[in-house]
Amino acid sequence: MLCLYSWNVNGIRAAQGKGLLEWIHTVQPDVLCLQETKAHPDQLDEALRDPDGYHSYWAWSSVKKGYSGVALYSRIAPREVQIGLGIAEYDQEGRTIIADYGDFVLIGAYFPNGARDHSRVPFKMAYKAAFLDYTERLRAEGRPVIFCGDVNTAHRPIDLARPDENQNTTGFLPEERVWIDEVVARGYVDIFRELHPDEPDHYTYWNYWGNARPRNVGWRIDYFFITPDLRPRVAAAEIHPNVPGSDHCPISLTLHP
Repeated sequence: MLCLYSWNVNGIRAAQGKGLLEWIHTVQPDVLCLQETKAHPDQLDEALRDPDGYHSYWAWSSVKKGYSGVALYSRIAPREVQIGLGIAEYDQEGRTIIADYGDFVLIGAYFPNGARDHSRVPFKMAYKAAFLDYTERLRAEGRPVIFCGDVNTAHRPIDLARPDENQNTTGFLPEERVWIDEVVARGYVDIFRELHPDEPDHYTYWNYWGNARPRNVGWRIDYFFITPDLRPRVAAAEIHPNVPGSDHCPISLTLHP
């Protein structure tokens, strides 16, 4: 089995203090995509920069310290790793890592937040469009694709605890949700929802305030999407809400060899 994990750690140094490395060494994911690392590799100790048994790859913000950033820890050395989409406007914020494993291409991504005043929604939508263009080019080359990470959007009312109250909140705006409609229309599979089609109360993010997590007032905004050619290999797709360390929890995808 190949176990892939994705986790928005909301600050990798803070997550380290809350047991991130202990969790990694206990769970031993084959591949772990991290989002919102909020650090340059040279700010990290060696145990975090290069965990035992893993190859590590980093993308970080060059425009603002302590902001954004994604990383990839992989037991298997990918054939090739690309940092960014090749578009400076997005790549300077450290949002994307692309790893070629031969039988599939894995993309770990941290999608922009639209901001409380919606000022970043246009930037978010532009990144989403560029991201989908990139994955579609891979598919046109015949490559199976997995993309994962914090998409910062709940797709349907089942994907957040209070949909009616959040109709005008970024993360559940119609234009943000329509993008996921397009992703699904093009054949990508939201694999957790495919395997748990009508199950409510599955969330990956909870606000720190308001005792939201103990009350499970959350949002499902972290995803694994796969191309249909990988569907026969799927053994499981899970959310791990009981893992502490961030305002998000890890999600996983298990594939047959």
